[in-house]
Amino acid sequence: MRTLPGFAANVMPMLDAAQKIAVQLMRAETASQLDDVLREAYDRIGCRFFALSHHIDFLASPGNGLRIHNYPEEWADWFDRRRLGTSDPVHRASQRTAAGFIWRDVPKLIKLHAADKAVLAKARRHGIGEGLTIPAHIPGDAHGSCSFAWASGQPANDDALTFAQSIGSFAFEAARRLHSPVAIERPKLTDRQRECMIWVARGKTDWEISQIL
Repeated sequence: MRTLPGFAANVMPMLDAAQKIAVQLMRAETASQLDDVLREAYDRIGCRFFALSHHIDFLASPGNGLRIHNYPEEWADWFDRRRLGTSDPVHRASQRTAAGFIWRDVPKLIKLHAADKAVLAKARRHGIGEGLTIPAHIPGDAHGSCSFAWASGQPANDDALTFAQSIGSFAFEAARRLHSPVAIERPKLTDRQRECMIWVARGKTDWEISQIL
């Protein structure tokens, strides 16, 4: 297979770095370790912000869903007060694709309305400029995404998207594992216990059940 000029020099080191970070994400055992790996990831591509989140209304469902980020608190408060978890344009765009995308390509995925443009403008006023998002579609779970963003005035690039696509699903799964509530394993009946329950439901006494079994 013929390699494109400059491909190995530019892309392969980035993919190697992404692979190492993906391994670190899978090995993270605490929220602090996850935060350190995410910081290493966005430093690698020159970003300032990251966000891992389910696309839900956090005011309507307090304590539910995953969301960790380092966005300005003023922006996060404004976002929540307007209940944008399900209607944010980047979130809506991520539900239309399985591939990562740079935010400037959002209009290719959804139709932007005046309210959407106002949200993006508000983000820029809070210092959040261009960004990229990797969708997280998990069967039986709410839609989610992994996003990285630059400070206002700094451009995104396709190399950063390649890097983020390589680690996005690992980052989201690591966050789910560490931050989402752990499901409680309920006691399970054995086959013999289930048989006993059936005979009790049929009105049999303990002695009768013991003879039947």
